[in-house]
Amino acid sequence: MKTSLKSEIMCIGLVLLPFIYLAIVWTELPDVVPMHWNATGEVDGWGSKSTLFLIPFLLPFLIYVLFLLIQKFGPSEKLNKMGKKFAALKFILVLFMSVLAVFIIYSASHGEVARPTFIFVLLGLLFAALGNFFKTIQPNYFLGIRTPWTLKHPAVWKSTHELGGKMWFVGGLIIALTALISTSLVAIISMISIIAIITIVPVIHSYLAAKRLKATNS
Repeated sequence: MKTSLKSEIMCIGLVLLPFIYLAIVWTELPDVVPMHWNATGEVDGWGSKSTLFLIPFLLPFLIYVLFLLIQKFGPSEKLNKMGKKFAALKFILVLFMSVLAVFIIYSASHGEVARPTFIFVLLGLLFAALGNFFKTIQPNYFLGIRTPWTLKHPAVWKSTHELGGKMWFVGGLIIALTALISTSLVAIISMISIIAIITIVPVIHSYLAAKRLKATNS
């Protein structure tokens, strides 16, 4: 699968962004920094500041490498059918992970989460963006709603991703909107509930769709 130099440079820049930011604030960081916060933004876990180097590695860097592996070892014919959508999907996920990494490092350097709901808004927008890509994902073992029934029947894959795409898009917007207008506790309960729904319903749909398909063909 061909990739443009421009898109790769932009992704590499996003991967490097949290590393650069961490290097800039490194001397200002105390030896022990907050590493975990509860739903209200209060610190409930501490660690050495050197641990912060794991964050950009485990977020944007890991996602970027994963996509490179998919491009190299994934089904090229099906990835090619996605066209520019695959590159756009990679960019969005790397961007999300890079922004999240910077936000975590920023919060650690200031000793608190400036606005805990920011993460919920970011996650909601990510789900909405991913839902917009579902219809373009061809059957494969790397991306998408991979159940025994979607992988076995292309028609089930298509219908499941059409439903899942709509649910992820709407669910993501609801998560983001709820985070903006409600308390952190309500936002996290809403997010967990919606994630459960948009995850479980498409799986059930794929099973029922495969069952109907089998009954029709028998």
